[in-house]
Amino acid sequence: MILSQGILRQESIKFLFFTTLMLQGNCARPFSKVLTAFALKTTFADKRNELTTEAMNKASASSEKFWDGIAEKYSKQDIADMPSYEKKLEITRQYLRPEMNVVEIGCGTGGTSILHAPYVNHINATDISTNMIEIARKKAEEEGVDNVTFERASVDDLRKEKDSVDVVLGLSILHLLEDKENAIRKVHKMLKPKGLFITSTVCAADMGGITMVFVNTVFQFGQRFGLLPNFSAFSKIELENSLSNNGFNIEYDWMPNNNKAAFIIARKKQLTE
Repeated sequence: MILSQGILRQESIKFLFFTTLMLQGNCARPFSKVLTAFALKTTFADKRNELTTEAMNKASASSEKFWDGIAEKYSKQDIADMPSYEKKLEITRQYLRPEMNVVEIGCGTGGTSILHAPYVNHINATDISTNMIEIARKKAEEEGVDNVTFERASVDDLRKEKDSVDVVLGLSILHLLEDKENAIRKVHKMLKPKGLFITSTVCAADMGGITMVFVNTVFQFGQRFGLLPNFSAFSKIELENSLSNNGFNIEYDWMPNNNKAAFIIARKKQLTE
């Protein structure tokens, strides 16, 4: 199914074991999403400043290749923390309306969009992985869902008219982007006045030091040689500030503990605010 909302414990033996599986292509996207977000923020910033445009494009292509390679196994993974996932579905639906048009960025194999489809008019679900999108289309067809359009697109590829979308879903995606600030600004632009941005985001900077030390060794290696996708490490406070500084008011936030994703519902500010 779709995103695992849980984060595995931080014991180093488990990390080493699952990292080995991931590099062999035997681990699904939810786990790799979490692990790739655990790098030290300062290290990532230093490396990022050194990247040329060509290198950034290569990094994006590497991410696409990574997700394409694990798409099939990812689609068969169970959700690690079903109670949290179901709570997020329930809370999200309190904000959805039958007339709404929704965009999802980083939809994976489409599970969440398909589950929300009966509650809205239409969903344009996007992902950087061609293989993920193909699986999502098959799922929708098998389940008879006809109001979700799946599209292979990165955040940069999205071309939406200004003030045209009611809700944007960004679930387990912001920490995987090269530039989350640009993504938030783009979401703000496409949303209608008082539109909603609903996110579930790993805030790696709030996690333990063991995690940071581990990732600063193993994952630096993986990133350097193109074995792992993009990541960004930031705190929940930094994420909230990014949303506020880019034109959003936070209406709801929930983070069970520092080892779980931060679930935030933010509303586009009115011009007078």
